[in-house]
Amino acid sequence: MTGVCGCCGALRPRYKRLVDNIFPEDPEDGLVKANMEKLTFYALSAPEKLDRIGAYLSERLSRDVARHRYGYVCIAMEALDQLLMACHCQSINLFVESFLKMVRKLLESDKPNLQILGTNSFVKFANIEEDTPSYHRSYDFFVSRFSEMCHSSYEDPDIRTKIRMAGIKGLQGVVRKTVNDELQANIWDPQHMDKIVPSLLFNLQSGEGVESRSPSEKEKESPVELTERCFRELLGRAAYGNIKNAVTPVLMHLDNHSLWEGKTFAVRCFKIIMYSIQSQHSHLVIQQLLGHLDANSKSSATVRAGIVEVLLEAAAIAASGSVGPTVLEVFNTLLRQLRLSVDFELTGSYDPGSSMGTKIIKTHGERQLQEAVIRTIGSFANTLPTYQRSEVMLFIMGKIPVPGVHPALSSSCSGPEGTRMIQIMLLKSLVQVTAGFQTTNMLTALPSSFLEPLLSFSLTEDPEVRLLVIHILLSLIDRHDNRPKFSAISIISDISVLKLKVDKCSRQDNLFMKKHGQQLYRHIYLGCKEQSSGRQHYENLYNLLALLSMELANEEVVVDLIRLALALQDLALSTEESMPVFNRCAIHALAGAYLNLICQLTTVPAFCQHIHEVIEVRQKEAPFLLPEDIFIEGPKLPPSLEKVEGEVLFLQSKITEVLGGSGYNIDRLATPYIPQYTDEDRLSKRKSIGDNISLPPEDESRNSPEKEERTPAEEITFETLKNAIVDSVGMEEQERERRRQVVEKFQKAPFEEIAAHCGARATLLQSKLNQIFEITIRPPPSPSGTISSGYGQTQSRSVPVYEMKFPDLCVY
Repeated sequence: MTGVCGCCGALRPRYKRLVDNIFPEDPEDGLVKANMEKLTFYALSAPEKLDRIGAYLSERLSRDVARHRYGYVCIAMEALDQLLMACHCQSINLFVESFLKMVRKLLESDKPNLQILGTNSFVKFANIEEDTPSYHRSYDFFVSRFSEMCHSSYEDPDIRTKIRMAGIKGLQGVVRKTVNDELQANIWDPQHMDKIVPSLLFNLQSGEGVESRSPSEKEKESPVELTERCFRELLGRAAYGNIKNAVTPVLMHLDNHSLWEGKTFAVRCFKIIMYSIQSQHSHLVIQQLLGHLDANSKSSATVRAGIVEVLLEAAAIAASGSVGPTVLEVFNTLLRQLRLSVDFELTGSYDPGSSMGTKIIKTHGERQLQEAVIRTIGSFANTLPTYQRSEVMLFIMGKIPVPGVHPALSSSCSGPEGTRMIQIMLLKSLVQVTAGFQTTNMLTALPSSFLEPLLSFSLTEDPEVRLLVIHILLSLIDRHDNRPKFSAISIISDISVLKLKVDKCSRQDNLFMKKHGQQLYRHIYLGCKEQSSGRQHYENLYNLLALLSMELANEEVVVDLIRLALALQDLALSTEESMPVFNRCAIHALAGAYLNLICQLTTVPAFCQHIHEVIEVRQKEAPFLLPEDIFIEGPKLPPSLEKVEGEVLFLQSKITEVLGGSGYNIDRLATPYIPQYTDEDRLSKRKSIGDNISLPPEDESRNSPEKEERTPAEEITFETLKNAIVDSVGMEEQERERRRQVVEKFQKAPFEEIAAHCGARATLLQSKLNQIFEITIRPPPSPSGTISSGYGQTQSRSVPVYEMKFPDLCVY
């Protein structure tokens, strides 16, 4: 019998005998290395036996797990690892199936050590590049199990940390094994990403406070560091079509755990995302965040503010690629959120139509959200090239509600106050967009379609709106960073200490000032005239005058600016204007400080001497006319300014004389500056040019019996028609110059600018012609005088327009 048994043992297959020989009698002795080498050599020599070796090892491991012989389990896994690393033949797939079956067996165990052992073996396997693809292998179980391990709640904190780290490493192994293999199940599918990403974020979040508690173990990788590395690796492998599936679970996790409100963790997550993905995919993340912001339009202000803060950080990281192809859509979304926030703040409800179940809105939270949106708009704008930023400026300007012009863009349900708030918010957005804006051509930076609506807001009575308009102008005009040097108005005896950067005025700058100079002067003049203007207004208007002098001033502009400063002095002296004493003193101080600056820029000694003499007299006799005494807290004001005269005033005659000797235009200097009223005044309380043309009342012109006895002065003459069409009668030389400028403009100006100019001229011409026709369609002298209508009333006989004889100069 003994011989029979021995014979049966010798008849066992060789691979089984080789596998049995690697296990020692005492598992603590570990793997028998000599026999392991024999098994490896046999597997390499006979690769067709590899699948059987794997199946037999799997059988032994399952039996040892069931019998709790964990020492032999470790030996079997070590043997499997070594065989896996050594063999790369075509039949490796069948062996891998046995290997994965054993790993699955270990992961299903409730013993932490076996789970960690199985994970480590899987990680080693994941790092092996297989020569042949596998068509039927599935990793769904491993994704689910490793994700579950990432959320382990084991009682012992050390073991819990080890299990979670094993789960993170396992997920990392799954990603490495599948992400580049097109034949594997797509790891980017939502069913997998919805497990992997939240598991990583859970460990990233739970380790935030623990990170600083183990300084002695800094040489070891912490769970947070491992999680972040794994998350970065996952995102770095994401292709264009997979970004959405990778980012969506992040948004859902932050929503479900209310992590937007804290901002810190959400910002950290998206910093990792933006730095990890390929830069050309950055705009996809931005678009998802914008879509998520829209989806949360009726969430609390803190949630929306958190999303906006994340957008702000993401835009700063993504730089020029952050906006992508839909530039204006990004700004449209942000502006829509701004308008919704204003509505929520004023109505006090996220759903104005319902009276029940509405949330209580905190004004403070909405204000914080609005400021965050404005900063984010500026952050996005800073990433754009100059031409796109100009488009954004025009886009935002088109969104600003103007009562009576396009009120549909205003707040839908909050009335005039809502319209005012949206105006302020959008102008603040423009301040952010224009900050740091650099351009060499002012005509492109400030086109008529942008400048004219902007200056129209300077005519409003709201001081905050006017101040924002000045800030926008300052940002656009200041191209050499001179603005900080004029932060406060003061009399500077030597401006060389300011180290101003002054370049020669270019041809484009000259064209810009010829086109828009009068509008800017008028804006400054009327801004000073406003009774609600305060210290900040005057300081910023002084900045505007100073920057115009250094950025855009040729000889003609300098003359006009000096005339403007003298006109401001006359305005402060005027008894017709009911201005407070502070405003009068502030205007005197502003004019004095500016003339002190411009006289040093022109370097005409006699001009400088006159200005300095007046300033010295003011310092002795009227310090309240100087900026140092008026632009302070609690300035000492006189009861009135009736006695301001003589040597404390700048004399236009004296300035004209001294500058005329240096080659400046005497005639222009001697002409007092008078602001030109334009159609912009329709937006304010002031009169428009249409109000300056006195038309006879319709009833009087038709029914007055004394009509024919009127004096000849009221008859329509050639001069009347000419004055109605042309604002002022110029000399022949001025007419030739004007024609030359028109020809030059049509030859060199951009098409859009010419089209806009012609459209405005046509509208103005039509309105004036209508006024002329109303005046001129009157009955001619006839014996019959009047004809009676069928109702017993008298009716004037009029000449049709097409039969009238017009002088040649009246026809364009």
